[in-house]
Amino acid sequence: MITLQVNNQEYEVDVEPDTPLLWVLRDTLGLQGTKYGCGIGQCGACTVLIDGEAVKSCVRPVSLVAGKAITTIEGIPLDHPVKQAWITGNVPQCGYCQPGQVMAAVGLLQKIPRPGDEDIDKAMAGNICRCGTYQRIRRAIHAASAMKEGEKR
Repeated sequence: MITLQVNNQEYEVDVEPDTPLLWVLRDTLGLQGTKYGCGIGQCGACTVLIDGEAVKSCVRPVSLVAGKAITTIEGIPLDHPVKQAWITGNVPQCGYCQPGQVMAAVGLLQKIPRPGDEDIDKAMAGNICRCGTYQRIRRAIHAASAMKEGEKR
């Protein structure tokens, strides 16, 4: 048994230690917001936060995340500035990559509250959008940053 802390809830899972976190989230815990894309950690559709760091869950063995704080797209509230900026900015087209994009953006803003374009491009480089909404994503991250700054005042 492996104990996982997912979205502030503790789970005991009976899986092989080398099982990718993605499959534990989707198939064992039923949290299907995290998407399967490439399976080799290149597209970013499976991005989650582990202890606040954006990581690709398709290549992360579940044994390496036991005891760490795992956050999936389901753990980000609808009123979070990133989700609000995504909605306001009409970011998604097909939407498939968007959970991973949102998670990468949340991770970025936790590390760099006021990122510049270069910070955003670097942080989001591991997340591919087949629809090409990269400019909308960048604008939404800037908007979310401004919303978060407004909260601090």
